[in-house]
Amino acid sequence: MSRLAVRAAKLVRALLWRRRRPDQVRRILVAHQLLLGDTILLAPLLKALALRYPKAERVVLVRPRYAALFADRPYGVVPLPFERRDASSQWQVLASGPYDLAFVPDDNRYAWLARAARSGWIVGFAKDRPAWKNWMIDEAIDYPATPTAWADMAAALTHLPAIPQFRKGEWPAPPAPHFDPPKPPYAVLHVGASTPLKFWRAERWRALADTLGRRGFVIVWSGGAGETELLKAIGVEEGEIDCIGSLDLAALWKLLAGSRLLVCPDTGIAHLARIVGVPTVALFGPGSAVVHGPGEFWKDALFWTVTDPAYPCRDQHVLFRREVPWVLRCGRSFGTGAGQCPRAGCMDVLAFDPILDAVDIALSA
Repeated sequence: MSRLAVRAAKLVRALLWRRRRPDQVRRILVAHQLLLGDTILLAPLLKALALRYPKAERVVLVRPRYAALFADRPYGVVPLPFERRDASSQWQVLASGPYDLAFVPDDNRYAWLARAARSGWIVGFAKDRPAWKNWMIDEAIDYPATPTAWADMAAALTHLPAIPQFRKGEWPAPPAPHFDPPKPPYAVLHVGASTPLKFWRAERWRALADTLGRRGFVIVWSGGAGETELLKAIGVEEGEIDCIGSLDLAALWKLLAGSRLLVCPDTGIAHLARIVGVPTVALFGPGSAVVHGPGEFWKDALFWTVTDPAYPCRDQHVLFRREVPWVLRCGRSFGTGAGQCPRAGCMDVLAFDPILDAVDIALSA
């Protein structure tokens, strides 16, 4: 079926399906298309749903490349692979209903998908833009008026008054039988990120690797498949291990599980580290260490953030296209055009010594 035909079917089904607040909740859908980090940050929402609706079947949409993380069904959820640009994937979601209840934690366009999948009642955050995205939301919840981690906000959609903090092991590790991690002790330095505006300086990575090497740690370099040039600029020394672009998520989990330390930018791997339980130092440049920090759910995590919250161009108050006065972040893209940022100034101000101080604290935890 073509994408146009699926869109037409989705529109008709969304407009015709009757809204109804459920008397009993037997099936729940969590509809989204989040990237890796924010998908992991759904953990408190998934846990809250398991606590509030333990007998309901709980289905969560997952990008196919992240499906391995849900192999053992954390919090009892059933993962449903979904890629919005794939017509067959969209049709599979439409055919998976009906659902009594649906939650849309980020982009309210997926409320239309949830309705077309015959969801009777849809809960999401208010004030998405443009306004048409909100038309299928039955229960619109405002973002909090005070600083709150986004993961905790997502869990609040369930109205559960208290959610127990994360404990290591409650999200099962995916199987990675074909990967053997290095012999400990080793430290993982993950240099990649979704944008060059999150890259830390090569000479500082090199200085950190040298310092840890002198302390007896084997250095394992990590990053995405297209980030080999970053490591060329840093330089790999004898005895260090280059894993850039060679590990899938299951193998990366296993690597982190055996590591004594992870240092990385604010990226999906930093959030993966929280559920793995490895001591982590996360470098926040354009992103908000409040919004994507530990919050209440990961309050006891071995997770330390380094950032300059007063950096002048971290001046945008937008979170998932909603205006939130207390949010301070930068969502500009990398480039020299209007509304773009030509260099990672907010990462450049993260000097070596404060990062090393955080590393010392993490290693002593």
